[in-house]
Formats: sequence, structure tokens, C-alpha cells
Amino acid sequence: MTRGIGDTTELIRAMFDRVLQGRADCPYYAKTELLADYLQKNLPDFRIHKITQRPEVWEDWLKDVCEKNKWSHKNSPIIWRELLDRGGKGLLLGGYNEFLEHAQLYYDVTSSMTTELMMVIAQENLGAHIQKEQEEEGLKTCINPLQVWITSASAPACYNLIPILTSGEVFGMHTEISITLFDNKQAEEYLKSLVMETQDLASPVLRSVSICTKVEEAFCQAHIIVVLDDSTDKEVFTLEDCLRSRVPLCRLYGYLIEKNAHESVRVIVGGKTFVNLKTVLLMRYAPRIAHNIIAVALGVEGEAKAILARKLKTTPSYIKDVIIWGNISGNNYVDLRKTRVYRYESAIWGPLHYSRPLLNLIFDSEWIKREFVATLKNLTATGRQFGGILAAHSIATTLKYWYHGSPPGEIVSLGILSEGQFGIPKGIVFSMPVKFENGTWVVLTDLKDTEISEQIMTRMTSDLIQEKLVALGDKIHFQPYQSEHKDLVPHEEKNPVMSDAAYFLNQIPQTTFEKPQSLEFLNGFEGKTVES
Repeated sequence: MTRGIGDTTELIRAMFDRVLQGRADCPYYAKTELLADYLQKNLPDFRIHKITQRPEVWEDWLKDVCEKNKWSHKNSPIIWRELLDRGGKGLLLGGYNEFLEHAQLYYDVTSSMTTELMMVIAQENLGAHIQKEQEEEGLKTCINPLQVWITSASAPACYNLIPILTSGEVFGMHTEISITLFDNKQAEEYLKSLVMETQDLASPVLRSVSICTKVEEAFCQAHIIVVLDDSTDKEVFTLEDCLRSRVPLCRLYGYLIEKNAHESVRVIVGGKTFVNLKTVLLMRYAPRIAHNIIAVALGVEGEAKAILARKLKTTPSYIKDVIIWGNISGNNYVDLRKTRVYRYESAIWGPLHYSRPLLNLIFDSEWIKREFVATLKNLTATGRQFGGILAAHSIATTLKYWYHGSPPGEIVSLGILSEGQFGIPKGIVFSMPVKFENGTWVVLTDLKDTEISEQIMTRMTSDLIQEKLVALGDKIHFQPYQSEHKDLVPHEEKNPVMSDAAYFLNQIPQTTFEKPQSLEFLNGFEGKTVES
């Protein structure tokens, strides 16, 4: 069946839509709107799309539209016709007077709205426009992606962390994320290549990935900040210099977090270089969100499980509840008294939930006191880097627990600010046993048989207190705690003490340390710097 000329004309007319736009408080827009609503209600092929603009942006908006379409129009409202997809060039109909003439000529309809009513409706339109904007902003906050910032993004851990974050395993497949890689200007080219690789993942949860080298823009609206170890060089410095070098950068980060980050931001400190110290310094310089700053201890826990698994010829994931006490990257105490082994091949078998105490399976107590201690001490010595895979996995797992809770019944080690639990002095960041639930953590103060001897506790707390005092300039020299016993652990203790300060100091000639963060280093960023 062929169409006639009249049919074709009606089809073309149906493909067009009228657009009415004006200043929200304009009385002439109000009168035009009322007339357009009447026509749309009573004419089947008349459709109107209405848009209002705030008075302060109206003139700029009108100028841009007229320049784009090569129109000449200066007043509110403005009416034009365009294709339904609103992608083609519009046909200008005119303003208030032209639309009234158009309605009277084609549809024999006029408007009898009084000036007083026009003014009333104009104010109602302005109020409705403001309310609509507020609702739209509210919706945006609901669908905004999670803003994840990673510092020192040129570090190897970042390369391994990104695929885990974008897999959906950490925050869930229904939570979109945007990643910002923050580092100094010298790392910009590497970061650009990292951005391209990340985009190539085509992750369904990744909204965007970008880089930042400008200090003043750091942590803008960040929901999560991952603080990695800074880049290292081969130069060696004194322990005191290394401790004091943490302060300028932590002060800078603390200031930027307080200024730019989202009020509910969560900060997670990873790596192997003065982790507890950096965490407590960030708390000092970002006091508003100090309760949301934690240090990752799962890296040390993972290394301990791997050594034990090799000894027992089993899988590290079958070993649970290893507790790391004290300084994550220094003088700490690995507690095996609660550690259990699942699915262990032996004469005794049970269901998947059946487990046995680890200390009952390792009959060689001297191996635990000597070889296990020495091996783990060597792996966890401050200044030696975690492999990027382990560091990334530890951070991602801690974040996952923080958001979704840790496995029921499992003990997790976490570096947090002490409030006096277990007799630990207040004001230092100390690794201790916790569980994650409901978006936060709970210290497991009700664990039985976890008392730590006074000597071991004094050794760990003494070093952490001194680290803080030396870093802040309240103490000149670091003096490691001197044990009265020659053995690594007292004979009555079955569990190892590791990485004490004396061992740390003895390793200085052979250990690579981070270069102190001087102003020269901070100037590697674009923008502002923080004075020492």
C-alpha cells in the first residue's frame, strides 16, 4: 500500500518534537508552558519537551545554543523543533510572541493567563527546578563509583593490586569503582602505560582509571586510600634518619586527606617499611579520620603460614589463626597458640570443618624456636620488600574483610591504634587479633590463653614508642630494647619473637632503606609542597 502526499506530510510532522526552554523564574516561560501543556493534552500529534535553567546560568546557556545552531535569540523563553532523537539541527520557532502566534494560527488557541498568575507560576517553577536539581544530586551520590586512590602507584604492589580490585572480588560485582594512581611527576609516563593496561582489562566494575601528579588535587573525594611503600634507592642512611624521613610525607598526606577526601574515607597502610610508624603519623596529621586508618599485617601472617605449611607438607590456606603481635615491619611476635590446621593428612581424619592445633603437629619445638624464627625474621626484616603479589593480596584481602566481614570464627591480625587492650600502652599502632564485621573491626579481647610475657611486650612496645619519639624529634637516638636473656625466647615460651631492633640495627650495612622524604623529593609532585 502506497502512501499519499498527505500521509507523508503527517509522518514527517510526527517525527518532530517541540522543545521549550526558559529561565526557571520567567513569567513568559510560565504562560508559554501552560499553553503548550494544553496543546499537548488536546492534540494527538503535538509533543513538547520542557527544560528550565537557573536564572544565573540562563544567558550563558542561551548564547551557547544560539552559536551552535546559528540562531539569533536573546530572551526567555526559546522554542524550536527538532527530530525526536534530538540529534539533528533544530528549527527555531522563536520566543513567547512567536509561539502564541503559532498556536493561534495553526490551532486557533490563545492564552488568557493574567500577569499576576504568570508571576505566581514563575516562582513555583523556580522552586520545582531547585528541588529537581537536589533530587538529581541525591541520585548521583547513590550511583557514584567508589573512589579508590593508590599512592606511590609506580610501586610493584600497585601493578598486582589493580587486577584484584577490578575483579569484583573485593567490593562486590555490584559496586563500581574509579581508580586514581597518585605519584610524582617522574613516574607519569609509567602511570600512563599502567592506565592503558588497566583499561584493557575491560572490567565490568571499573568506571574509570586516571593518574594524578598534582599535590593540591590528591585524594579528591576519595573513599579509599591505599598507602604503599615509597620508591627505594641503594643509598644507606642511619636508622634515625629513616624514622624522621617518614614525617614530611605523612604530614603532607594527612593534610590532603583532611582537606580533599570524603568524610567517610578509609585509609589502609601496606608495605614493609615502618608500617606502624607511618600509620600512627597519618593518624596524627589526619585526626578527623584517625579511626578509619589501619595497617595491613596479613603479609607477615601469610609468610608465617607458608613456612609452617612447608614444614608440615600441606597447603598454607589450610592453616588458620596465626596472630601477629606488635610491629608489623619490625619487632613482632608470631603467636601460634591459637593456630589450627585443617584437612591435614595423617592417621586422624575428619570433615572439612575439623582441625587440629598446629603445635600438636610440630613435635620439634626447637625448630619453631630457632629455624622458624630465623627464617621469618629474615623475610620480614624492615627495608626488604614484599613481593608485589603478596603485598597486593594482603591489602585486597584486608579491604574485602573491611567491607564484607572476615570469615566467621577466624582470627585476623590488624595494625590499629591501641586503646590499652591486652596491656598495650595507648597511643601506638600495634598489630593485634581482630575480627571484621558490619564495616568495622572488633578487637578479640576475650581470647583465652593469649597472655604475653612482660619481657616480650616490653620489647615490642619499647621499640614502637621510641620510633614515634625519634620520628617526631622528641628523642635523638634510637636505643633498642636489651633483653636480659641470651636466647631468642625464654625456654618456657613455645612461640617465637622476631625482628627485634637489635637485629634490625645489625642489618643496616646490608639493607636497602628508603631515601628520606626531603623537600627535594616532595617537589617531584606538581603543585604545592609542605615545608619541613
